[in-house]
Amino acid sequence: MSRARIPAWLAVVPTGFVLAWGGNHFTPLLHIYETLGGYAPWQANLLLGMYVVGLVPGMLLAAALSDRHGRRPVAIAGLGAAALASVLLAAGMDTFAVLCAGRVLAGIGVGVGMSVGSSWIKELSTAPHDRRAVPSAGARRSSMTLTLGFAIGAGVTGSLAQWAPLPGQLPYLMHLILCLLAGLALIGVPETLPRELRARGSLREDLHVPSAGHPTFVRLVLPAAPWVFAAAGVAYAILPATVEEQLGDAATIYATGLTVLTLGIGAVAQGAVGLIDRLTRGRALVVGMAGMSAGMILAAVAADLRHPALVVGVAALLGASYGVCVVAGLVIAQSLATTQDLAGITGVYYSLAYLGFLLPTLLAALTPVLPYTGGLAIVAAVCVMCMATVAWGLRRPLPQSTESAADEVAEEELVDPEVAAVAAS
Repeated sequence: MSRARIPAWLAVVPTGFVLAWGGNHFTPLLHIYETLGGYAPWQANLLLGMYVVGLVPGMLLAAALSDRHGRRPVAIAGLGAAALASVLLAAGMDTFAVLCAGRVLAGIGVGVGMSVGSSWIKELSTAPHDRRAVPSAGARRSSMTLTLGFAIGAGVTGSLAQWAPLPGQLPYLMHLILCLLAGLALIGVPETLPRELRARGSLREDLHVPSAGHPTFVRLVLPAAPWVFAAAGVAYAILPATVEEQLGDAATIYATGLTVLTLGIGAVAQGAVGLIDRLTRGRALVVGMAGMSAGMILAAVAADLRHPALVVGVAALLGASYGVCVVAGLVIAQSLATTQDLAGITGVYYSLAYLGFLLPTLLAALTPVLPYTGGLAIVAAVCVMCMATVAWGLRRPLPQSTESAADEVAEEELVDPEVAAVAAS
């Protein structure tokens, strides 16, 4: 008997998982940096959002470089950047500039994980590497990998910060070890971009992503994508700060639990996107944006009432909306891509999504003149307008490739034979 082989895409999962871990495990430490480090709230939130400075350009550049040199070398470089980031963050508690540099490098690592890692997993989720996978499997697998990395990394780091020694160093040392192990897992993983299909023009040409100008991308993905991580940022960066006084010494573990809850529910919601798409005839993105709008409205209410239990409920709603939107948007974006710009469109999508992570920094900086309640009320109004834009855009039929991708998600998640019979007819 021959042993069943481990699917090739699973060997890339540790890389995406660890890179996502490195991007988000800073979140539960915000209270640590404000108390032990002596940093102001706006400085701690700036550090939280600082990795977007490395993530967005790093993501787009990594996508272009991987189209030119292949997925493996760029993925390894991303792990190297993430490892160096943990070294700097572990050593730089007392130096704001070093912490900023570490967060930028962590952002570069996440950028590689989101663009190159997601593309590599998607390509390994197709024939000949995985003949049983449906076309949407790659998007679901990669988004789930990243979400679990964000959630578990935050959970482990927050627990270490609450109960273990060296709260500002030990979490980063653990992440450094995980980066090395993830690199070892890449040995033997097949390269999915043949030399004959690699980009040969200038790097400037490689950075051009024609699919990002597609009308479907502009009218659906563009207004929805920034809310993906805006929801996450509000749930586990802003809302914990509104109830800090009521929590006392439990503030760190509360923020940790809120982060894990938000992303954990988001991971579960990702598996329901197919069912939602089937029930709403391809409008899962509108459903996600509706939940997002309701969550932002309730976030403003929670910021005013300052009740820890209410904050938990709002974080759960925002997490579910995050999970639906991240997959629904990614499926639409990737369905518009050609073989040459799959990594590019994935990078553009996640770059737009991560712009939302700057929202907590903006809200924190405005608190002297605009309390969280007022800021979140304005945010909720803008979110409602974006939801209306997406709903209006979906009044037009989607391109056939996008419809097929959405159908595959539904078919993968929904196997009721009666429904299948109706669909077949």
